[in-house]
Amino acid sequence: MQSFEAGTAPPPWWQRFDAKWLVIGGCLAVVAVLALVPFGFMIWQSFHTPETNSAPSVFTLGNYATAYSNPETVAIFWNSVQFAFGASLVAFVLGTTLAWINERTNTPMRRLFYALSIVPLIIPGILFTIAWIMLASPKIGLINLVLQSWFGLDTPPFNIYSMWGMIWVDGLHYSPMAFLLMSSAFRAMDPSLEESATMSGSSVLNTLYRITLKLAFPAILATVLTLFIRAIESFEVPALLGLPAGIQVFTSAIYQAIHQYPSQIGLAAAYSVILLLMTTGGIYVQARISSSGNKYSTVTGKGFRPRTIDLGPWRYLTLGIFIVYFLLIVVLPFLVLLWSSLQKFYAPPSMEAMKNITLDGYRYVLGSDNIRAAALNSLWMSVTTATVVMLIASVISWIVVKTKIPGRWLLDNMASLPMVFPGLVLGVSIMIFYLTFDIGIYGTFWIILLAYITRFMPYGMRYTTTSMIQIHKDLEESAGMSGASWLTVFRRIILPLLKPGLIAGWIYVMIVSIRELSTSILLYSPGNEVISISIWELWENGQYVELSALSVLFILILLVLVGLAQAAGKRFGVKEG
Repeated sequence: MQSFEAGTAPPPWWQRFDAKWLVIGGCLAVVAVLALVPFGFMIWQSFHTPETNSAPSVFTLGNYATAYSNPETVAIFWNSVQFAFGASLVAFVLGTTLAWINERTNTPMRRLFYALSIVPLIIPGILFTIAWIMLASPKIGLINLVLQSWFGLDTPPFNIYSMWGMIWVDGLHYSPMAFLLMSSAFRAMDPSLEESATMSGSSVLNTLYRITLKLAFPAILATVLTLFIRAIESFEVPALLGLPAGIQVFTSAIYQAIHQYPSQIGLAAAYSVILLLMTTGGIYVQARISSSGNKYSTVTGKGFRPRTIDLGPWRYLTLGIFIVYFLLIVVLPFLVLLWSSLQKFYAPPSMEAMKNITLDGYRYVLGSDNIRAAALNSLWMSVTTATVVMLIASVISWIVVKTKIPGRWLLDNMASLPMVFPGLVLGVSIMIFYLTFDIGIYGTFWIILLAYITRFMPYGMRYTTTSMIQIHKDLEESAGMSGASWLTVFRRIILPLLKPGLIAGWIYVMIVSIRELSTSILLYSPGNEVISISIWELWENGQYVELSALSVLFILILLVLVGLAQAAGKRFGVKEG
């Protein structure tokens, strides 16, 4: 607080005004508009009829009556739960098995596999789903055709257009997430209890069941709930595999309600509220589990060194499991897309098809003005999204971590609120808001940019908050006592010290923005497509060769970006002593 000598007039208010309050107020306003306003208008729209030229919008319970009284809604709810539970279970079983092999056994090359585990997460869901359609479709699926040829089967053994097909594709695609989560849990667990059980004569499987998995119980529940929440909001798999088979979940029902004529925005909003309640409930349960896991703690002040289990000759079997898994999740999907991209029209691999190899698909992609414009839009939006998100997140994390402003926890919760919004629900919310308040951005790429910033703001918060906690308050206080303004302190001290977290978060947000589909699918308009929409449109138009060529290039570009991200992390990250 400033003091003035007796008889001395205080300086004008503009000289006493601290710019930090303008920045803080601006961030509060931005977070409120991005996170709360669209949510409120989605709720409002779910209770109103759409406004037309002949009739104003009126309050009604009809949207919920249609959603809850329609027998199809019961089927949609059951399909959603069945799909999410099945996909999360497949992902968990695969990921946990591989995590245990990687962290607790002497399987050869397991460290290489851990490094490769990030690769499947790079492949966008729409491309992974399309690849498995080419592998397991009843008519053109390569696996089906090979098995029918080898064993003389009259009918294809696999049908990807089914609930089991949806569960398999979605669960397989996100099993690396379970692998990474459970690997962290196994790595942080003191193995002394497992070693004691083994020395007492317990078998490997008995020790795994009675000791390891029980100690990891909170991590298991948290992982399953995370996978369940992610699966319940999945859009690509239900749209590409479920709709052709007549299997609807909430995400596909929302999409169809908006794209039918006339558009049922109120019904889509009512479905969105149901879906939002499901994801919010899952996140709440996950938070309660995370806060009550102390009784399972095994990491204490004592150091420990995990000792791997010697599997003997069985280690080559576990190595084979690694190889088969990597073939299923990376190699086969990429190779089938690569093969399709080299054909004049899609055909299974054969000597006859080898004669049709051509680069026409790549010529089309590289020569298409629409795809080039979509790629530039994606690049521009991803860079802008990452920059804006990390700047806003750095200010918010400073407020939450470094100040004692009353209610700062509310700001943290508001900034994290979009995390409970499924991508499609967020798209519905933003669409309704900017249709109601037409300020000229609906139908432009600005509305997609706002959606991206809203959707990925919580992820930026996670990166900046972790780094902000490590910055001691003394640095700011010393600069302030030397006469530096808050903006100078923030620009010259806070941001440089946040560099590792800012760069890591910036690259992550940029990559996920490029591959985002579920939000974009409701907000784009002709001429404002992004690259994920171009892939969707090629699929709907049946241009499988061109789609495959674009997919191969897209995956390779994303791999390069991840490589740059890792290089940047080594260059700017905090080095261990």
